[in-house]
Amino acid sequence: MTCTLVIVDPDIQSGAPVFAGTRVPVHNLFDYLEEGDALDVFLAQFPSVTREQAIAVLEQAGVALMADAPLTPAATG
Repeated sequence: MTCTLVIVDPDIQSGAPVFAGTRVPVHNLFDYLEEGDALDVFLAQFPSVTREQAIAVLEQAGVALMADAPLTPAATG
């Protein structure tokens, strides 16, 4: 079964990718994590996003990163 995690609709948040069923832009999750906030802090601020949605988006982002550009140590010289 396929589940839509992210919606892009020009009528919702000017077309920014949002969590399905919400108006919460996905980039907000990454902004919170980048600032060092725990996932629980993000979820408390955006209660329309479920823990399962947030974790699924993070997992999909990780899969996409690994498929497109595997993380490898930088060459030193």
